[in-house]
Amino acid sequence: MSRVELDAAGVRDPRLRAAYRRCRDLNARHGRTYFLATRLLTPAQRPAVHALYGFARWADDVVDTPRPGADDLARERRLDVLARELFAGLDRGGSDDPVLAAVVDTAVRHGIDRRLFEDFLHSMRMDLTVTDYPDRAALDTYVRGSAEAIGLQLLPVLGTASPPGVAAPHAAALGKAFQLTNFLRDVAEDLDRGRVYLPADELAAFGVDRPLLRWCRLRERTDPRVRSALAAQHATTREIYRFAARGIAMLHPVSRPCVRTALVLYSEILDRIEDADFAVFARRARVGNLRRLQVAGMAVLRVAWARSGHRPGPVACARAGGP
Repeated sequence: MSRVELDAAGVRDPRLRAAYRRCRDLNARHGRTYFLATRLLTPAQRPAVHALYGFARWADDVVDTPRPGADDLARERRLDVLARELFAGLDRGGSDDPVLAAVVDTAVRHGIDRRLFEDFLHSMRMDLTVTDYPDRAALDTYVRGSAEAIGLQLLPVLGTASPPGVAAPHAAALGKAFQLTNFLRDVAEDLDRGRVYLPADELAAFGVDRPLLRWCRLRERTDPRVRSALAAQHATTREIYRFAARGIAMLHPVSRPCVRTALVLYSEILDRIEDADFAVFARRARVGNLRRLQVAGMAVLRVAWARSGHRPGPVACARAGGP
């Protein structure tokens, strides 16, 4: 993270600056689309976005990338320690942890509701024990914390041109759409981890169950029944994107190009999945680098226009997030 970004965000303390840089590194390693979109925010907004996404990546790694020899109990203990240190930091208004210091600083600066962190960590705990979701309501409980909460954390950073309460459902929906896209793209990888993030009753309507998904994974083929079930999930996710997109106009003008870019690039993963006839067991759907650059290039022009006529208010300047 550059000195310019940290200076613009008003981060002066050397330890805090180091913490923000560590969060940026976490975000850069794990989320190419998110990281690219973040570059379209003002320098003052970027540190906060990296803090929030860096924390999310860190917690996700605790759950999905166990240390050698670690069992589920060890991962649960690590997550509990992380939660205790986070909330203790939020109570004190600061933290000595080299990563959490930035997260706590961001939360305090922007008045982020601690319940959003509670929701997020609850979903991370679910990943330690829950491997299937019987219906949409059960999956929505997980997604509330794993994705919608992050969209809502980012909202005060981005700033709004309408009352935050009006924009909030769209911000939550965008986080949800990104997460559901991941579920479709990563069906095979999730199976390898023993998880299925698709509602069992909706799959069953097409004659699909876990053994059939496993058969597809082993043969790297998509059974026609599975293709139909995935197409239905695909359509549901498209509808959520449409609802989320209506919220972009509710954001502060300087933040819209970032969020629009993330929405376009992430929704195009759905295009790639459909173009490949739902062959998600044979290859991972990706948006190519050239297309990323094309979308980002168009967004740069919108950024220039937005910044020439608008200045982000104090909330938007201090923190940001983007899918």
